[in-house]
Amino acid sequence: MRDRKLLNIELGRLSPEEYRKSGEIGLVVVLDNIRSAHNVGSAFRSCDSFKVDKLWLCGICAVPPSAEIRKSALGAEESVPWEYSESTLDAVELLREQGYTIISVEQTVGAVSLEDFIPEFNVGESPKYAIVFGNEVDGVSQEVVDASDSCLEIPQFGTKHSLNVSVAVGVILWHFTNARLTSQAKPGNHHSSNG
Repeated sequence: MRDRKLLNIELGRLSPEEYRKSGEIGLVVVLDNIRSAHNVGSAFRSCDSFKVDKLWLCGICAVPPSAEIRKSALGAEESVPWEYSESTLDAVELLREQGYTIISVEQTVGAVSLEDFIPEFNVGESPKYAIVFGNEVDGVSQEVVDASDSCLEIPQFGTKHSLNVSVAVGVILWHFTNARLTSQAKPGNHHSSNG
């Protein structure tokens, strides 16, 4: 039967140990003062799904161990490497020193619409990206926006001016994953065991 649902054992998922040993792809997520532990857990789950290198939890973000995080992360807090910083700006500055391009997901005067931004994932030395997602009410803080290399905006067409942060994480990570998969499929590019 063509449309038979796959069993979990048929999905070929990595174990948490295999995840951590599988190599980096040059993509980290930074959460700037996310209030909801459920949203933090959802971010962990999306980061695991798209094999993000690390999740930075900053400011008032809840950190593992947390029953609320675990409820929405479904254990992804055990596979995704994470780090805590009291200051999002400090985390961003550290990532910049490590060679990351800092991109805030925020509606700003100069924001690039997501469909117009093509992440570079080429053979050889690819850029490393740190994607910053902001607080559920205030978004990414202005000081972090000011410290960013650019801002991305997700196009929206309804009456609301924002998505839930956990949804935004999924949308943006899929965009970056799609660019990486497309880059790997081009002639001359080689598939890598770590990406």
